[in-house]
Amino acid sequence: MTDDKLPVDPAQGGDRLPARHDPADPRALAFVHGRGALSLFEEQSEDEANEFDLRKYWHVLLKWRWLVLSIAAGITALALVNTLMTTPMYRASALVQIDNKTAELTAAAAGGGQLAPDYSWDDEYLQTQLELLKSRSLSERVATRLNLDQAALDRLAAPGWKTRLLDLVRPRAAAPASAAGSGQPSAVSAAQAKELRDAVAGEVQGGLSVSRVENTRLVWIRYDSPVPDFAVQVANAVAEEFIASNQDQSSGRSSYAKNYLEEQLASTKAKLEASERKLVEYARAQGLTITDDEGRTLALESLTQLSAALAQAQQARIRAQARWRNNATSTEQLTASAIGPLQQQRAVLMSQYQQKLATFKPDYPDMVQLRQQIDEIDKQIAAERGRIGGSVKAEYDAAAAEEAALTEQVEQLRAQAFVASNSSIEYNILKRDVDTNRELYNGLLQRYKEIGATSAAAANNISIVDPAIGAGRFKPNVMQDLSRGVLFGLLLGVLAAFLLEYLDDTLKSPHDIEQMLRLAVLGVVPKVKVGQRVAEAAADPHSGFSEAYRSVRAALQFSTDHGVPRTLLVTSPGPGEGKSTAALALARNFARLGKSVLLVEGDLRNPSLHRTLGLKAAATGLSGLLSGSDALTSVIQPSGEDGLQVILAGPLPPNPAELLSGSKLVSMLTVAIERFDQVIIDGPPVLGLADAPILSNSVDGTVLLVDAGHTKIRTAQIALKRLMAARARVVGALLSRYDTQKSAYGYGYGYTYDYGRGAREGKLKLTKG
Repeated sequence: MTDDKLPVDPAQGGDRLPARHDPADPRALAFVHGRGALSLFEEQSEDEANEFDLRKYWHVLLKWRWLVLSIAAGITALALVNTLMTTPMYRASALVQIDNKTAELTAAAAGGGQLAPDYSWDDEYLQTQLELLKSRSLSERVATRLNLDQAALDRLAAPGWKTRLLDLVRPRAAAPASAAGSGQPSAVSAAQAKELRDAVAGEVQGGLSVSRVENTRLVWIRYDSPVPDFAVQVANAVAEEFIASNQDQSSGRSSYAKNYLEEQLASTKAKLEASERKLVEYARAQGLTITDDEGRTLALESLTQLSAALAQAQQARIRAQARWRNNATSTEQLTASAIGPLQQQRAVLMSQYQQKLATFKPDYPDMVQLRQQIDEIDKQIAAERGRIGGSVKAEYDAAAAEEAALTEQVEQLRAQAFVASNSSIEYNILKRDVDTNRELYNGLLQRYKEIGATSAAAANNISIVDPAIGAGRFKPNVMQDLSRGVLFGLLLGVLAAFLLEYLDDTLKSPHDIEQMLRLAVLGVVPKVKVGQRVAEAAADPHSGFSEAYRSVRAALQFSTDHGVPRTLLVTSPGPGEGKSTAALALARNFARLGKSVLLVEGDLRNPSLHRTLGLKAAATGLSGLLSGSDALTSVIQPSGEDGLQVILAGPLPPNPAELLSGSKLVSMLTVAIERFDQVIIDGPPVLGLADAPILSNSVDGTVLLVDAGHTKIRTAQIALKRLMAARARVVGALLSRYDTQKSAYGYGYGYTYDYGRGAREGKLKLTKG
């Protein structure tokens, strides 16, 4: 069979058919499903995939370093411009002490208790005072005290750079002229005065800030203003007016308490008078004579006294009766009678009688005389005793008579007291009402006097510790603003870099190809410089573009155990990724080695190789060869370069997949590898078409071209899956249009092609990023 008789029916067999690799052939093992590339890498474990790799984030920052630096520089410049255009502000600070004041005069007036303030601490009270410091009412008090005119207010609100620039772009309407002296009614002036006061209050409230010194009762009152003296004035005015406002509130509470007590006193006094009048009228109506404050009547008082006298009379009668019955004489009676002296005389006489009886006999005249004297004295004593007994009887009779009289009077008064007691029950009820009203009235009167005495000198729980004596420049702070701008810019730049990096789902580096596609990277083709055409870069043998394809050519020589695959397909996941440029560059590099190379334009749907070569579309080509209308020798044409011939696509067929799936493609390749050392096919894209999988099954090796930063990961994985399903022998991937400025990525691939002249000419410099 001659070359001009192609294609040959594969049923005829023969050695001229493309090699269908025998599984027993060791050379075929490296190509089965492209696992030769995968065998170079170990599968990444889940722990390794989730491991925090600091170098990875560092490489991301290196890749986007210019973006990060640009954003940081832009934000810093904006911060600097804003700082320079900001009106300088000055801050004055006054320090006040706020003690807690929980005792209220109204509460003291209503329920009694201590009038002096209680200085125990209460966080809620302090927070309330802080909000009062920022209140609109206090700002209005300060505005009234400052008494600023419109001109002073305008100076305080002088426009800054930003406002003046905005005024140049969009002028503001002129302020209305003052109505003063225009003959307008006074109501207009009052309205303007109120508007001015509100404006000043808003100015005061806008620049005011308060803060508590932590864990203390001290509060900072700060005011910011473009005028230092005004800042000091407002800070002190706020502190002083706050104290005055607190005192006014205390005075108001005292006044309210006094008014409240006056009303209660008048009401209680009326009740007291009414109850006393009712008590007196009831006593008069009942004929009650009250002898004391306890409501005791005259009858009851007399009964009490007579009862006591009756008891004493009964006791005296009982004693007299006992003496009379027992013929007893009291010591007092004996002392008052003559019995005592008589008994003494008798004792003396008896003593003399006894002494003389020892000498004389009883009938001796002296003895008889003494005996007669003793008898006479005994008669006198007996007579005296008889007289005393009569007086005891008389005493008993008198005591009994007195007792009887007192008993009769007591019985009469008891009846009268019983009648008076029934009337005094209601009297006592009325009297208790009087007493209650009197006590309440006295208590209210006492508290009213205490409030009157203490309200004028009530203690103030707020005091100024340090007044504002000067205002320091608060903003703008150039160094602080620039530091914030740099930090915020770097942070924003880093966030933007990571956001763009992780939103970018394309294959960007050799590391991505190895990890996502599990393919060996045959080479990395750098992106041509801005303003340089691909043809110019390819024509320069010292360019990084040319050196990259020489590197790919060398890698293909080691891609299999028998060298470069004789038939090689160059394809990509999608269109427009540089397949034609890559196929032509590889063909030229193999031709420069002295090999005869056939470059086939295998894209029968959108061919572009002829434009890359600068050739016109031929009337005959691959489509005519596969359809049987043209011979192989008639479709092969020179490329204009030594050792390189091409087969263009020819007329576009309506059914490219059917032409490629026929036996004529296999026959054409069989004949071509006998005539040429290398056959390279510029294939169509994989996705969406059946052409590339058919071609990949028919050749010895397939190179998957990946456009760096353009080919999506999912797209490349689906394309590789389709090639594997077609039993393609993918020898590796080629990363094209790689930006060497972003080479610091992944494992640290950094491709820098540095060609010098002289001693360094032709040397390749491969560095790690």
